[in-house]
Amino acid sequence: MPKIKVSIVGVGGYTGLELVKLLLNHPVFELKAVFATEENDEISNIHPSLKDTLSMPILQANIQNIIKVSDLVFLALPHKQAMEYAKPLHKEGIKIIDLSADYRLSLETYEEYYCPHSDKENLKSAVYGLPEYNRNIIKKASLIANPGCYPTATLLAILPFIPYLDTAQTLYIDAKSGVSGAGKKLTASSQFVTINENLFAYSAINHRHSPEIKEQIQKIGKTQIKCLFVPHLIPITRGMLVSIFAKLKSPLNPLEILKQHYKQEPFIRIYEKSSVQIKNVAGTHFCDISAKTDEKDLFITAAIDNLLRGASSQALANANLVCGLEESLGLPKIAYAP
Repeated sequence: MPKIKVSIVGVGGYTGLELVKLLLNHPVFELKAVFATEENDEISNIHPSLKDTLSMPILQANIQNIIKVSDLVFLALPHKQAMEYAKPLHKEGIKIIDLSADYRLSLETYEEYYCPHSDKENLKSAVYGLPEYNRNIIKKASLIANPGCYPTATLLAILPFIPYLDTAQTLYIDAKSGVSGAGKKLTASSQFVTINENLFAYSAINHRHSPEIKEQIQKIGKTQIKCLFVPHLIPITRGMLVSIFAKLKSPLNPLEILKQHYKQEPFIRIYEKSSVQIKNVAGTHFCDISAKTDEKDLFITAAIDNLLRGASSQALANANLVCGLEESLGLPKIAYAP
């Protein structure tokens, strides 16, 4: 099979590094170049873990240079910056996997939570890249909005139960993420002296991922429900655990619902006897889910690697689908846990 040329724009962060590692082991995608809007250095100087593994200069991001070396581009840029590259690249027929929030939301919601949108036309046609639910339309798309990490874990956990929920009751989402989810840029909350031996909520209720969760429940689940989403930062490097509390219309067997719903999905693992743990998914593309009920009270818990299933490996799965490849090609399956 001929190689497919890919590049990454925005390689300085954690998700950019994860993409590089995944692409180096991919049998079909060939990483032709890495770009950044600021860094102009050798990639192993920015990411020392790549020393003697990859020797590649980080190039200044320029639309024409990106087009020359790319059949597909991963945009691992902050919101607002991503659409500035997506718009001209898409016009030239380049396939795009965008890891920012720029194409995930409706125009009104995006502009309420982020900034004015400069690519309204492509926003209308972008496909939300949650493969378990949008696989068929992802295959036909050329611009994929890669989901956020919190929405990925939350949606995979709650969507199987949407037909059985009492939608008059609030959906409570308690989410906890490792510090890498805050990005590479140092902030007061991500300093060692702040996060070490600590746990705290942030952006409670008004977090930017809250409207993403609500909109996708409405689009995919065809249901409107009030969601109360509260994220927390925990003193680990990577991983995410989401706990959801909901009210059912009537009692049911939640594990049977999950097993039936995801019986054809190789990267969803249903836990019946042991508990869902971050350690079991760290370093993988898996989403682990379990659920229990007490009559009409439903508790669901899900774990993912926030940098992989919540960002880079999900981007790779979407790229595989967009390029007509087997979805699971190159996706990591072995956890870091002993």
